[in-house]
Amino acid sequence: QVQLVESGGGLVQPGGSLRLSCAVSGSIFRINTMTWYRQAPGKQRELVGSITRGNSTDYADSVKGRFTVSRDNAKNTVYLQMNSLEPEDTAIYYCNVLIGMAATYWGQGIQVTVSS
Repeated sequence: QVQLVESGGGLVQPGGSLRLSCAVSGSIFRINTMTWYRQAPGKQRELVGSITRGNSTDYADSVKGRFTVSRDNAKNTVYLQMNSLEPEDTAIYYCNVLIGMAATYWGQGIQVTVSS
């Protein structure tokens, strides 16, 4: 069984920063792509950023230049560094991992609120 535990969310003022973490544990063969998604109230879940095992990254246009995805393979952990946060970044953030060729797993989600 695979578990994903997210941490680091909370309330931050506009212009501030937060760093989310997602630790993966359990029966892990090989973690390939690790991805962050978010879902704002009344909106569909959207991709925020992803990182492959080889450290290639991809980002949504709305977060490019502000957010950075990184990973520590020794710790089976993926990070999302969020800078210059805007109220529009308010959402529940989810991590997702691809293990092996086809098995995907989701975290429980963590709230990020950007407000003054």
